[in-house]
Order: sequence, then structure tokens, then C-alpha cells
Amino acid sequence: MRWFLCSVLMIGLVCLGASAAQCAMTKCTINFHLSGWSAFYKTASGSGTITCGNGQKAAVHISSKGGGLTAGKSEISGHGTFSEVSSINELFGSYATTEAHAGAGPAKAAQVMTKGPVSLEFTGSGEGIDLGFSFGGFTISKAGAKHK
Repeated sequence: MRWFLCSVLMIGLVCLGASAAQCAMTKCTINFHLSGWSAFYKTASGSGTITCGNGQKAAVHISSKGGGLTAGKSEISGHGTFSEVSSINELFGSYATTEAHAGAGPAKAAQVMTKGPVSLEFTGSGEGIDLGFSFGGFTISKAGAKHK
């Protein structure tokens, strides 16, 4: 029992020396399915699940919208990893994106996007025909929330 109390005290002292956010940081991942089309304007939507190491979990709606010189139709399933955060709530919102793409038939995608200090790196695979480059936003919201 004495060893346990000493351990708890040491952890508490370490946390006092660091900011509260540093002591409560967690790693989160997302599994998702996204489908969409593009013809100068690119749009896609889908759903996914975010799971965090601290036990937080959320069903999410995903939408991606942007413009550029692009044409095609695609469907992607993938997995992503977020930078460490103190709460799952930091992950909701719009991320800035830029991408170049070309493909027909089986497709693979990899992308890194940011929202302030939070970044999301994802990879995916699927089917589609697309060509071009685009820029815009990638938005993650809680499932069931009203979507524009």
C-alpha cells in the first residue's frame, strides 16, 4: 500500500510540473468511408468512428468540399491518425486540404491535413475515376448534428 501511495504522489508531482493538458494527452484514430464526385467543384461525404486511447469514442459525419481543376467519381474507405489532443472535442471542425489526384479503377489515397494545432494523417483505398487537383475543407462533425 505504501508503494502505491508513493507512486500516486510521484505521478501527481510530475503533472504539477507540466501543464494539465500535457498530462491528459491522448492519441485518437478514425476509420471512415467516403464517396463523392467532382466537376471543377469537388464534394464527398461519408461516415466514420473516432476512437481515442482515453476511452472516448464518437460516430462522425464527414464532408469534403473544394474547388480546382478536377473531374471524376470515387469511393474510399480508410484509416487516419490524429496528433495528440486532450479531448475528442478538439477533433471536430474543418481541416484545410490540398491534393493532387489521378486514377482509374482501384485507387489509393494518402493525405495530411491541419486544423490549427491538430493534424490528421490518413490513408485509404477504394474505387474511382478522377483527375486533377483541388483545395478546400474536410469537416468532421458528430453524427446526428445538422449538416450544411
